[in-house]
Amino acid sequence: MSIVLDKDQGVESELEERIGLECPYCGVYAHMSPQSVPDAAALLRDKPKHVGLVYQCDACHAPVFLRFTVREYAGNRVELQRNFVELERPKERFAFSYLPKHTEVLFREALTCYSNNSFNAFASMCRRAAASAYEVLGEGGKLRAFEEVMVAQDIVEIDDDTFQPIKDVLFSTGQQEDLPILNRAQAGILLEVMKDMFYQCFVRRGKLTRAIKVRRFFVSEEEDSKRQSA
Repeated sequence: MSIVLDKDQGVESELEERIGLECPYCGVYAHMSPQSVPDAAALLRDKPKHVGLVYQCDACHAPVFLRFTVREYAGNRVELQRNFVELERPKERFAFSYLPKHTEVLFREALTCYSNNSFNAFASMCRRAAASAYEVLGEGGKLRAFEEVMVAQDIVEIDDDTFQPIKDVLFSTGQQEDLPILNRAQAGILLEVMKDMFYQCFVRRGKLTRAIKVRRFFVSEEEDSKRQSA
């Protein structure tokens, strides 16, 4: 179903159907209600290829800007494609406190690139963040990370041809200019693989170590209490 802006009648009923997406401000998956739409007469005069519409998040009431492609200019009507591009994407979350400091800085910048739809800059920063992580992991660290990534590929059943660019970004030894060019779908896979690799190599270990320390502390406290009361 397309979205139609009419010069005389304004917005037709199709646009009144609310869109559901994750808000880039509050992070809640919520309905978006149309808040501000361009003047149809101006669009018919200038005939741009893309049109921006402002929606309002029903959860936090923040304005969310979406870009639509024009399907057709016909008479007094502007018909838009139903698909849209989110110009402000939600920030990706991760347990950064468990990452080595240098790796954390690089991965934060990588996620910023991803949120800004700069997918090949994202790939470059992932390469740097991964190299930093391998150095911290020490001898055999890169092999361990590779094994975790291969397990992830097997779990989600991604074929080798599709997964090869991901492995090239993370494990090839070529120069930065040799990195593959990633599209949105490939960047999304790389994002989830990076999160999983860092979780397995750092976050899981950190959380487990912390949990065991807490358990040992309470056991020690209990034993001290028993000795004092004896």
